[in-house]
Amino acid sequence: MIKKYVLCFLIGLFSIVLTAQNQEEAAVKQTIEDFFKAFHKKDSLALYEMVHETIRLQTIKTSKDGQPVLFNEAYDTLVSSITKIPDTLKFEERILDYNIKIDGAMANAWTKYEFWFNNEFHHCGVNSFQLFKENNTWKIIYLIDTRRVEDCKASTPK
Repeated sequence: MIKKYVLCFLIGLFSIVLTAQNQEEAAVKQTIEDFFKAFHKKDSLALYEMVHETIRLQTIKTSKDGQPVLFNEAYDTLVSSITKIPDTLKFEERILDYNIKIDGAMANAWTKYEFWFNNEFHHCGVNSFQLFKENNTWKIIYLIDTRRVEDCKASTPK
């Protein structure tokens, strides 16, 4: 009989831990979704609210001779370039899936994406977000992405 109580206790404890983990994963995912909502709206204030003041950005592209090249970009430069896009041009980064890992106040989200420009496929790749939980809020502290045009299976325009 004691074994049944211990088993029930362990199952209950495991479900509490699992629920807490799922809530944190949902909060990380929501942070990234909010980031892209602000990105698409060109809302500079919201874009700054979702990141830590020390955010770092990098991109991996392929050079003309086929070699991978690492680019660094200041977050201010990214935000400035986004807000300067004319309203006549439509851009959309579509997140295809999420793989989120969390350990305490640190999270990583690996997100496959497609980038569309004026309803035409432009490129695909992966984002790797590093987040830090500060004052009960997930903040993006690092973002690196890949960009390529080969080996992409583009979906249909929206």
